Amino acid sequence: MTLEEAQEQVDQWIKTVGVRYFNELTNMAMLTEEVGEVARIIARRYGEQSEKESDRNKDLGDEMADVLFVLICLANQTGVNLTEALAKNLAKKSVRDADRHHNNPKLK
Repeated sequence: MTLEEAQEQVDQWIKTVGVRYFNELTNMAMLTEEVGEVARIIARRYGEQSEKESDRNKDLGDEMADVLFVLICLANQTGVNLTEALAKNLAKKSVRDADRHHNNPKLK
């Protein structure tokens, strides 16, 4: 699935199942909440925090998909074409960081 297809599918889901988009501020709060859920899994599964029994069955991919879903909602609401935005962002990073990471002694 391309980003454009994902944006279209989320839009169709919102219009048929979700009734309407939540407002942008609500979706921003939801995005923050979903990112927090991903952070909790990462911190406990891969970081130094111990994993609670209730967290062991959490699906990291599903939580990441929740983040992506809400991000796509925000993109759709604000008129952002994620395909174009990502391409532009990668081009910017390629110029800005052309030598930066190769010259970073911390990464060697």
